[in-house]
Amino acid sequence: MNLAPLDGARYLLTGIRLIMQPRLRRFVIMPLLVNTLIFAAAIAYGWTQFADLVAWLQSFIPDWLDWLTWLLWPVFAVGLLIVVFFTFGLIANLIASPFNGILAEQVERHLSGQALGEGAGLRQFLVELLPMLIDELRKLLYALFSAIPFLILFLIPGINLAAPVLWFLYSAWILAVQYADFPMGNHGLRFRDQRARLRERPFLSLGFGAATVVLTSVPIVNFLAMPSAVAGATALWLREFEPDQGRAAAN
Repeated sequence: MNLAPLDGARYLLTGIRLIMQPRLRRFVIMPLLVNTLIFAAAIAYGWTQFADLVAWLQSFIPDWLDWLTWLLWPVFAVGLLIVVFFTFGLIANLIASPFNGILAEQVERHLSGQALGEGAGLRQFLVELLPMLIDELRKLLYALFSAIPFLILFLIPGINLAAPVLWFLYSAWILAVQYADFPMGNHGLRFRDQRARLRERPFLSLGFGAATVVLTSVPIVNFLAMPSAVAGATALWLREFEPDQGRAAAN
């Protein structure tokens, strides 16, 4: 039996434990703040849009069919939440990417006991800011274009019954790619090379991504999703993908 998906999911739990470490907490504050603000905005935006949608639908429905609104409410609510949270999650990663890179570096230093480089001073941070944002835009475009085939499946009768499962797997892959970029990018791996490395262990990668999707979907707890996933992806990189895996095995 292939336990790689469970092993991948455990790395997210490892990430949650890591961000609780005293020496790492200060590097979690900024990603956590960005994630909190973005998700709060997503909730407010989603609620407003849904209220407007319900009001628009009611303008076309006769009074005696008002009960249909209550049937449609759960369907539209779930669909809107998925779209809003997924979209805002990508935006949150775009904004917080420089801080996530620093967090990944510090987690690696904590696990391996070795410095990644000369450190992340203000000057180095400013130098790397633009390349990081460009990388995040590249990932955002990759996620959006990759979503098109799955969205089309929702429109095909019969096949659309499997669309939610396929969408979940797509989301798991995207989040695995999203968060693995921070430790891999710190080591100079290009985006296409990162995806190739993750495809070498697809079940492990999807297990980590699936656990991240679940954590992202849990209200309140999802505020911890970003820093936990960054820390977990760094541990995943060190122990499973990085050429010199043995140096981090002790933790």
